[in-house]
Amino acid sequence: MKVLVPVKRVIDYNVKARVKSDQTGVDLANVKMSMNPFDEIAVEEAVRLRDGKDHHAAGTATEIVVVSIGVTQAQETIRTALAMGADRGILIQSDTDLEPLAVARLLKAVVDEEKPDLVLLGKQSIDGDNNAVGQMLAALLDWPQATFAGKLVIADGTATVTREVDGGLQTLAAALPAVVTVDLRLNTPRYASLPNIMKAKKKEIAVKAVADYGVDVADRLKVLKVTEPPKRSAGIKVADAAELVSKLKTAGVL
Repeated sequence: MKVLVPVKRVIDYNVKARVKSDQTGVDLANVKMSMNPFDEIAVEEAVRLRDGKDHHAAGTATEIVVVSIGVTQAQETIRTALAMGADRGILIQSDTDLEPLAVARLLKAVVDEEKPDLVLLGKQSIDGDNNAVGQMLAALLDWPQATFAGKLVIADGTATVTREVDGGLQTLAAALPAVVTVDLRLNTPRYASLPNIMKAKKKEIAVKAVADYGVDVADRLKVLKVTEPPKRSAGIKVADAAELVSKLKTAGVL
């Protein structure tokens, strides 16, 4: 079984994002970048499917292909995935941050070319927070989909996914090929060892252009402005419960 794992280069989750002075977007200058955390979980799960860990049988996956769409530096993100255990990578170079529909269309073209049995990706990226690419890709491919996977079991040509919903847990079965997006509780990604980091430097990364796929990636959305969330006001201390109730009544909460 071949597994395709899309990954994205985003601002490291430990970095506080800054908005540009003209409010056109987030300032990326001199900011540490890393793999989207949800995509890192997807890579880890794909490696477990191949190597066998927890409830996965070794050899469930036979090849792991990582694909990223972005600037040249996104090769570093792919190298991280390769160091974690992926077999090879594909970089589709783009100097602009593409919209979810454009990304889904490019990924569909990659799927048509690579013919994977499973597309495993993060439920969303922590920069745009759109939570749309996985669902759009499944619709374009006309494949079954399961989102927010907290547990994944592959057996007899079926992906069984347990996901968290407001009322508890929901279990879905999707016939392969399928698209599965992963959530935080699925696993804890490994740290790449130094020997694997060195091996990753010799693994193949095919570099392609958006134009190679003949896909319409024109923007359909317009960002009016980007602003930081309002700063929280300082809290106050109260002497007792009576004063707390009084303050809440004054604030109109009670």
